Amino acid sequence: MPATWTVERTTHRRFPFRVAIEQDGRLLLAVRAQSAWPGPGQQVFCLRERHLDPGEPLEPVEQVRVAHLGRVGRKLTVVLDRPIRKRCEFLTVAKVSVRDGRTYEQVFFRTESGIRAHRSRARVELPPSLRDGVSLTIMVDSGERYPWRFPEATVLRRKLDAGDYALMEDGRTLAVVERKSFNNLLGDLGAIQALHHQLENLESLGCAAVVIEAQYGDFLDPRRLAGRWPPAHIARTLAELSALHLRLPVVFAGNRKLANAWCAQFFAACAAREAAPQLNLVRETLARYTPEPREPGLELRIRQAIIERAGTAFAFTELARGLEDVPENRIRRVLAHLHAEGRVARTGRGRGTRWHVPS
Repeated sequence: MPATWTVERTTHRRFPFRVAIEQDGRLLLAVRAQSAWPGPGQQVFCLRERHLDPGEPLEPVEQVRVAHLGRVGRKLTVVLDRPIRKRCEFLTVAKVSVRDGRTYEQVFFRTESGIRAHRSRARVELPPSLRDGVSLTIMVDSGERYPWRFPEATVLRRKLDAGDYALMEDGRTLAVVERKSFNNLLGDLGAIQALHHQLENLESLGCAAVVIEAQYGDFLDPRRLAGRWPPAHIARTLAELSALHLRLPVVFAGNRKLANAWCAQFFAACAAREAAPQLNLVRETLARYTPEPREPGLELRIRQAIIERAGTAFAFTELARGLEDVPENRIRRVLAHLHAEGRVARTGRGRGTRWHVPS
């Protein structure tokens, strides 16, 4: 069930609005705010609601479906399901009380227009000071013959379950990187199904990436491909890797040195993210939130419907009947791509055409 964003007007002079996020009868977050929607350059101070008086008079202002709820550093990010005024965040700041030395939270409500206009818009979420205080322990797969170098980290070697390099902390894996050279990736594309399994395993680890020691243009250069694959086929295949593994970044670093440098910065950022404090407002809200399952993309749906027919022969009309809400030209386009990739075969002509998916 989707979460709901509700704004109500209160009778309080200083905090005239109540902003709440609820899902399936659970209150995820409620604050008393000075504005229902801060304007450009503004961030409004909020008070977290600890208790709601059932008899308090509240006047409804708006109610909108929440499209997404997430975390970026110390901030709880919200995306509303509407065309305008849809992105906002709640920034939490830890303060130390002068009276008793206790730590408490301050909450600020900011919108996308406010963030763009604020003077801190270029400030990174993980500042160098936070990264500098983090020591790295990197595990290198024992199968790496000429591994990358990490001179400022503690480097260990053992067989990794996934990836070639792993960032470790107290025996836990925080991040993983799979390294690919130009020839290595070309060879893997020749066994694309096995590569998908490898990347799916990598993607399941959460914080992972594939880093390629080449430029994207190298894979479209007929001279470098030396007739092994047509450039158009490689372009479609590389696009498929990203389309089927949406949570796995694929980075074309350019060469070995730059790939090594990117990996070092990636691990440093992951370690800093882990060390960054996650304050109560963000942690408690996300702990109660259940993300909605996302529908697969249209092209992925068509591909899955075709691949599921492995070992059978079928007519186009039979396939289209199972995809009634999909335009026929999109189905024909995906069939043509799979045929060019050698994933499906075609026999016959006209109404007698039959498509075959190898088992």
